[in-house]
Order: sequence, then C-alpha cells, then structure tokens
Amino acid sequence: MKTHLIPCIKITLLTILLFGVGYPLLVTAIVRVTAPGAGEGVAIEVNGKVVGFEVIGQSFVSDQYFNGRPSAVGYNAASTGGSNKGPSNPDYLVQVDERLKNFLLKNPDVDKSRLPVDLITASGGGLDPHISPAAALVQVSRIAKARGLREESLKQLIQLNTSAPLLGIFGTPTVHVLRLNIALDNLR
Repeated sequence: MKTHLIPCIKITLLTILLFGVGYPLLVTAIVRVTAPGAGEGVAIEVNGKVVGFEVIGQSFVSDQYFNGRPSAVGYNAASTGGSNKGPSNPDYLVQVDERLKNFLLKNPDVDKSRLPVDLITASGGGLDPHISPAAALVQVSRIAKARGLREESLKQLIQLNTSAPLLGIFGTPTVHVLRLNIALDNLR
C-alpha cells in the first residue's frame, strides 16, 4: 500500500502546483502582456468620465439612442452568461416575442421581416457590446425623428462606426453601440 500511496500523493501535489498555481499564473502573465488594458478592461471615457467598457454592452432605452443587443443577464458583468433556454423553449419564445413587439412598437416604420435577429435575441455571454450594421440601420428612422436629424447623417455615422471583420475575412462587420451613441451625441 505504501508503494502506491506515496507516488499518488506526489502526483497529486505536482498536479495541484502545476495546474492550480503554475497554469493560472502563466495565463495571467500572458494576459497582462497581450490583452488590451492589461486584462483590466478598456474603459470608454467622455469628458474624463468613464461611461462604459469596450467589451461590455449596456442598455439604451431612450428613443434617441441606438439599442444594443438584449442581455440575458441584465448587462450584469458579474454574472455573464446566456439564458440556457433553447430556441424551442416556450419561456424563451415568449421573451423573444415580447422583445419583438416592444421593438416594433418603438419602431413602427420597420417591417417585421427586415428586423435583424441580433436586436431580439441575446448573445451567449449576454454582454455583447456590438450589433450588426443592419441592426443599426433599421433604427435610423426612429432616431432621426427623435433627434430631428436627417436619416442620411445617421447612416453616414453608422458607416464611420462600423468595424470590418478580423483581417477582412473572419467574422462579420460590427457596430459598437456605446461608441456609436457617443458619436451620435457629438453629432451637430
């Protein structure tokens, strides 16, 4: 028994040190060197005041702002995650239908068939700060009316705030909602 127990204890201690201490320290060191903001997050400031973070979405409910993607966690970064409800779950379908009705109520000019799915379904992490350019464009009419702006000005603003896919081929174009809304506030 002693011949088996001592090697097991040694392997257990080595595994704890390697994977419980060494690996987390290595990953933390890599993040500190390579990640934007050294892994602490990149704050977005307006006039010296932090108004949000680069990778965390937030809720915009005013008709004067572009709406972001819905959040399954109420935009709470401490509890990131999806709803864990499948596309055929009755509760989920009710929730999506409510989001659809609310969006169409605020945007009566939008045809239901033109509505991008990213405006009524939450992302897997529940904190996605981006929407598709189509999701931004479908909101132009409402915002133009609410702010007394020309639709063409808003379309140009969306184009200026659209990011290309990684290396031009990986992913799809996106619009950072907070940055777009900040640019919208600065539009004269």
